[in-house]
Amino acid sequence: MAESLPPALHPPVAVALAKLIKAFPGPNALPGGLNAEPKFDGFRTTAFNDAGKVTLWSRQGKELTRILPDAAAALAEQVPPGVVLDGETIIWNRDRLDFDALQQRMVTSKAALPALAKELPASFVAFDVLAVAGQDTRGVPFPGRRQLLEELARDWAAPLHLSPITRDMDLAKTWLRDLPATGIEGLMFKGSQPYEAARIWLKLKHKDIWDVVCAAVIGSVTHHRRPAHRRQTEDCRPLDRRVHEGRA
Repeated sequence: MAESLPPALHPPVAVALAKLIKAFPGPNALPGGLNAEPKFDGFRTTAFNDAGKVTLWSRQGKELTRILPDAAAALAEQVPPGVVLDGETIIWNRDRLDFDALQQRMVTSKAALPALAKELPASFVAFDVLAVAGQDTRGVPFPGRRQLLEELARDWAAPLHLSPITRDMDLAKTWLRDLPATGIEGLMFKGSQPYEAARIWLKLKHKDIWDVVCAAVIGSVTHHRRPAHRRQTEDCRPLDRRVHEGRA
């Protein structure tokens, strides 16, 4: 008989969140030290396999199964019943994450969705596990949950993926520097805490610093032939106008 989920893990389930930080954290910023993972630009998605039936849910509690049929099918094929995964649904377009392609699915008709999914298929990247074999694992400290997740993911094939993780903060800094070229937003940091629906993690977003030259005429009209100029450095952060249901 297929494993069912305990009542406390019937969807939707509140998920763990992260506190935004402005600088790379120190080694004691979280209990048990730091584990760093890439922060993917996609839909935060919780995947439930309840007695063989797979459903996908957003962080806000909206069901996403209809718009992510390819990810749901892969999870049904490769993840055993009684498992709940926390992760990110993403779409790769050439060598870069394409968040707009995910958004497009939310406004695409049921009839047109299969063609869209075939053109730009979705992938699911798992970074935590809330249940295994029908047993709630949220009370297990993060290192134990990560071990369970790695065992589940041992034989996975695309489009299912295990999120990379490191305790080497020098390596994490290279990720923060290099991976944004692929659409990665920054880094997530996790300690050894159990899983709970609170801001128990830390989030550091990548930002670009540009030197810009701003020129303008100042002073009275009589001095317009000798305008002053000023050079300044701006912290250029991208303006994100994308408000949607699944964003982490």
